[in-house]
Amino acid sequence: MKSSNNSLEFLPTTFILVGIPGLEEEHIWMSIPFSLMYIIIFLGNGTIIHVIRTDAALHQPMYLFLAMLALAEVGVSASTLPTVLGIFLFGTTEISFDACLLQMFSIHSFSIMESAVLLAMSVDRFVAIYSPLRYTAILTLPRIFGTGAVIGLKSIMLMAPLPMLLRRLPFCGHNALSHSYCLHPNLIHLPCGDISINNIYGLFIVTSTFGLDSLLIVVSYGLILHTVLNIATKEGRKKALNTCGSHVCAVLAYYVPMIGLSMVHRFGHHVSPLLHAMMANAYLFFPPVVNPIVYSIKTKEIRRGIVRMLSEKRSRV
Repeated sequence: MKSSNNSLEFLPTTFILVGIPGLEEEHIWMSIPFSLMYIIIFLGNGTIIHVIRTDAALHQPMYLFLAMLALAEVGVSASTLPTVLGIFLFGTTEISFDACLLQMFSIHSFSIMESAVLLAMSVDRFVAIYSPLRYTAILTLPRIFGTGAVIGLKSIMLMAPLPMLLRRLPFCGHNALSHSYCLHPNLIHLPCGDISINNIYGLFIVTSTFGLDSLLIVVSYGLILHTVLNIATKEGRKKALNTCGSHVCAVLAYYVPMIGLSMVHRFGHHVSPLLHAMMANAYLFFPPVVNPIVYSIKTKEIRRGIVRMLSEKRSRV
């Protein structure tokens, strides 16, 4: 420890996480819905991944990208599960400094992957509608897997500097976070040193990933809408738009909670801690819970794959 500018600067050994502020005595009961949501996430997304992996008819760009999305959502959920359930089941509110940085890195890396996969899925839908005859020639399997590899590598490389940038900063006594897991926008409010480099790099990550991805998704759907309006028949227009319905739901499920949580971090310094916790949980749970349900209901090929999988298991019994 060292004294500087009349304040005590140190590198914290632990951070304090929170569950639901004001409902601490009910945490053991709150663990039930949280545990159920994790079960739904792993079971739902795991089923999507398994069905696509084992059904050769689903080895197409649209479904392979869907499997990547499900994998990224499982990654985010697996990253947060130890601290979230640790708080609600066992009252464990402390997390070590290094574990917090690792969790932050993992959550944001998988979140960047989600955003990039949603962009890839919008491009896939545009190619399928704009140039259906060349669809399989443009989106070949090597290109799909290459895209997935680039997305994963980009996410890791972009996030790698953030833990190191946080580690170099001095902290001055305050080590309480406002969520049940570690996020960079939450952590960056704790140091008492100059955080301008962290803010600049954080802004670069946000604009070059979520900002650019969301802009290109909007552009893709603008081009899709323009293409659909040029289709001669009403039935053809309806069929083309129906192929995009599930993806639009996935985009909204991902970006709406993210924007809400970002607004709370940016402007909500005086809002209730309960609102912070609610927005953080919406951001964490809404996309991975909703997406498998939406795709299972709206995509008949996925439905058939699930029914086939269940029928095979039943026949073995």
